[in-house]
Amino acid sequence: METSSFGIAIMAAGKGTRLNSRRPKVLHQIGGQALLLHVIAAAKTLVPAIQIYCIIGHQADAVRAAAASTGVHFILQPEQRGTGHAMQQLRSHFASTGQTAPENLLVLSGDVPLIQPSTLQALCAFHLAEHAAMTILTAVPPSPTGYGRVLRASDASPEVQAIVEQKALTPAQLSTPEINSGIYCFRTSALFAHLDSLSTNNAHGELYLTDVAALLVAHRERVVALRSSGPVEEVLGANTIEEMMHLDAAMRLATARRLMAQGVTIFRPETSVIDASVQIGPDTILQPFVQLLGDTRIGANCHIASYNVLENTHLGDNVLVLPSCVITDTTVEDGAKLGPFSHLRPATHIGPEAQIGSFVETKSAWIGAGTKAHHLAYLGNATLGANVNIGAGTITCNYDGEKKHPTTIGDGAFIGSNSTLVAPINIADTAYVAAGSCITEDVPADSLALGRSRQVVKPGWVSARKQSARQCD
Repeated sequence: METSSFGIAIMAAGKGTRLNSRRPKVLHQIGGQALLLHVIAAAKTLVPAIQIYCIIGHQADAVRAAAASTGVHFILQPEQRGTGHAMQQLRSHFASTGQTAPENLLVLSGDVPLIQPSTLQALCAFHLAEHAAMTILTAVPPSPTGYGRVLRASDASPEVQAIVEQKALTPAQLSTPEINSGIYCFRTSALFAHLDSLSTNNAHGELYLTDVAALLVAHRERVVALRSSGPVEEVLGANTIEEMMHLDAAMRLATARRLMAQGVTIFRPETSVIDASVQIGPDTILQPFVQLLGDTRIGANCHIASYNVLENTHLGDNVLVLPSCVITDTTVEDGAKLGPFSHLRPATHIGPEAQIGSFVETKSAWIGAGTKAHHLAYLGNATLGANVNIGAGTITCNYDGEKKHPTTIGDGAFIGSNSTLVAPINIADTAYVAAGSCITEDVPADSLALGRSRQVVKPGWVSARKQSARQCD
């Protein structure tokens, strides 16, 4: 198919009143991404962003901001007076800017996130092969109630007589199983020529793009339909939160199946939350109840135990993540071991073979190769070299109430348990910090630093105290 003859219009101006939400409908998320962004991604597999026109209206600034990075055009529909009115705004855009309208126009809905590029390719190819003025993508759901029906000239014919909305169906037409998906191809000149003939004589007083089908048929233009060969969910939108979560489940299950086909073992995939953007290498194992979100990439032969939440995190190969870790905006190199109950906050880098254990928290920290912090530590604004040992209860005191300060710990250093490192501070290579120390000055290489009061032992003190207490009574 020669895609240079196509432009793509995406309807994204609606409010979605049945969602009972203040957020624009197309910005609700499934699979970890806004509905609209899924549709734009599918559209960009057919044509470059410069050939895509996103028609926005309700909370237009928010929608524009969410999709700005995609590079598509935005066409404002200040008053949302229906899908036909949206196409009038697109026509006006071409007229006012002097741009040449594309020869053909593929019209998508911004709230149909499961639509597949292969389906759109087939629709466009069918449209061109049929030399049609309008081509309608249809589906046959288990129950067509609530959807507009596509009335063909005959069961075997691709030609369409009309699209009839549910409320307008006659008793004889109620059994018609084929529904209108709201996805169309048009010969642009034929569409634009009939937009002014649309009427608001309907229950909502709006201009409906579906009415163009009857207008074209009346003018002896060719209107045809192609039934989608994919699952029906692919072409369905979501009008309620419940319906949206149904689509979310379908997308996440498809993601899990894709990953399993690539060699990833996912135990109980229905319990996991895996965003569509996640990438995982072969021979990695995911236990139940794992969340992998955003731009998360996991290497080969990793093991992610239950109840872990990873967001925008990159793991190398052979990484073990024990249960109940929360890891965000973090890079973990090959062979590292994390958890259980570790909290790795943004800008953390874990080196190869490093170990971060129970109730260890990091933030803006670089942890060198082979370094170990097995339990109960806070490492913030810290740079640790290779093969450092961090004892339990160690804290880098990085914040003075106004600014954050760095802690640097050299290769092979040993930090004893319950140490407090007051930044800014430098612990040089192979230095030792004694357990229970509060360190406020730099420690030279190969040195031992102690920062604690001397222990005092008073023999017989307990007995004397009890005797004193009895005398007071």
